[in-house]
Amino acid sequence: MSFCYRDLIFLFNQCFADTYNTCLELGNDEPIYLPADAEVSHHRIIFAHGFFASALHEVAHWLLAGEARRTQVDYGYWYHPDGRDALAQQQFEAVEVKPQAIEWALSLSCGFPFNVSCDNLNGNVEPDRHAFKARVRQQALCYLDEGFPPRARAFMAALQRHYRQPVLKAADFG
Repeated sequence: MSFCYRDLIFLFNQCFADTYNTCLELGNDEPIYLPADAEVSHHRIIFAHGFFASALHEVAHWLLAGEARRTQVDYGYWYHPDGRDALAQQQFEAVEVKPQAIEWALSLSCGFPFNVSCDNLNGNVEPDRHAFKARVRQQALCYLDEGFPPRARAFMAALQRHYRQPVLKAADFG
């Protein structure tokens, strides 16, 4: 199956451009979320370099963000770039569990491979990818049992229809 970021842009914008005044857009550099301002009348989720996985990841953050967070650049979140020490890596992973659980569900909804991201290639600590993935998986299973956030459910359904994927079940998060 072919995975084209243009399909994600189309599907996302079809789902949310009118109802949330938010569009998914291709970017050239670092991903960022930009709320509407005096120059651009809609909110923008900008993903990096046409990477399908980057688009899914950035969308996952938006699907999780509440109304107040969606009025702030990058949702007002703290971000410590690659090169984190042990404490900063622990903080990074703590805030990434939920969005990466949603990203995993979005990936499965497309039939696209998911890779957990510890995002610390130049840090002075080696992240435990297996432990982090286990936490992300546990969160995904909690969402599966208790319900994904409403916007995530809507986008997952759109992806499943487009990519002809079945409704998710626990075994999918193996």
